[in-house]
Amino acid sequence: MKTQMTFAAAAMLLGTAMSPALAQEKIKLGVVVTLSGPAAALGQQVRDGFALAVKDLGGKMGGRDVEVIVADDELKPDAAVTKVKGLLERDKVDFVVGPIFSNILQAIHRPITESKTFLISPNAGPSTFAGKDCNPFFYVTSYQNDQVHEILGKVAQDRGYKRMYLMVPNYQAGKDSVAGFKLDYKGEIVEESYMPLNTLDFQPELSKISSQKPDALFTFMPGGLGVNLVKQYRQAGLADTIPVLSAFTVDESTLPAQQDAAVGMFGGANWAPNLDNPQNKKFVAAYETAYNIVPGTYAFQAYDAAMLIDSAVKAVKGDLSNKDAVRAALKKADFTSLRGAFKFNTNGYPIQDFYLTKVAKRPDGKFQTEIVQKVFENYGDRYAKDCKAAN
Repeated sequence: MKTQMTFAAAAMLLGTAMSPALAQEKIKLGVVVTLSGPAAALGQQVRDGFALAVKDLGGKMGGRDVEVIVADDELKPDAAVTKVKGLLERDKVDFVVGPIFSNILQAIHRPITESKTFLISPNAGPSTFAGKDCNPFFYVTSYQNDQVHEILGKVAQDRGYKRMYLMVPNYQAGKDSVAGFKLDYKGEIVEESYMPLNTLDFQPELSKISSQKPDALFTFMPGGLGVNLVKQYRQAGLADTIPVLSAFTVDESTLPAQQDAAVGMFGGANWAPNLDNPQNKKFVAAYETAYNIVPGTYAFQAYDAAMLIDSAVKAVKGDLSNKDAVRAALKKADFTSLRGAFKFNTNGYPIQDFYLTKVAKRPDGKFQTEIVQKVFENYGDRYAKDCKAAN
């Protein structure tokens, strides 16, 4: 009894008054990301960004020790569902964080949310869960998929590009990207090409681009897709004549492989390593020290996901049994985001700023994206108005 009272007093001093038994139980966090195949670099950034946040929190959230269990979804929906069921039934995780790809999210969303476990996406944000099918157990620390692509559509329109070639992967996020691009772009689309997710050779498409001579190429090719496309685009001599407006094609997860081939190519994002605020400068420096690479949006969004969960655990004083209280705490997003201004919309997706970025080579020889201009400010997605969930 004396030991319990002493522990409780200490917990109260820390502002986390909870029972000793509860404090001794670890908070279990399942991280489900792609860690194998060409897209592994994306999952590694999520895993590492999340791990850095947990380290910065001293391995605790709301006074409780944290255990992180990482699962590789293999970029296969069936495998992802199997891994998620293990996290829920065997490991009994309190939160699931992930995934990278929207087709994986569509597979795991239902089993997680139906179990009344909170799912925090550090990247995938498909339109399917942003509107009428939004869910009070689902929160996104990245964006709604359309929005990043809207940036490029607006830039293309504002720059007077009259003819555009569109090339994206043939899955939900690719379709969302085209929908997003078209919102502001009113010119002619000379080609709308949907590529298999396992495409390695882009030469047939590059020949078509060369012959059709569009004013610019809009593309969304994440991970290994982007690495191959950018190298082949540069080798084909197109980079100097037909500008590239891209999303998740030239970013910090792909630049170590693309290097000089990507310099000067444009992207759209909600953040960049050179975003000028104190918390971001600290994060970028710590990430580079820990992992010897420049962090990308995947890493920063995962860091924010951990801080979001921590803010909720603190708000409920470590007691996760009251789901409504946890939901309310998540909705408040009471933490300092690396992106600066940030809040949740009614659908659990962010309201935030968006930027046009450009690939640059730093004096130290590393490559990063850098902010060119702010395109949207405090921007919420267009599906939120249809969300009726009690978020």
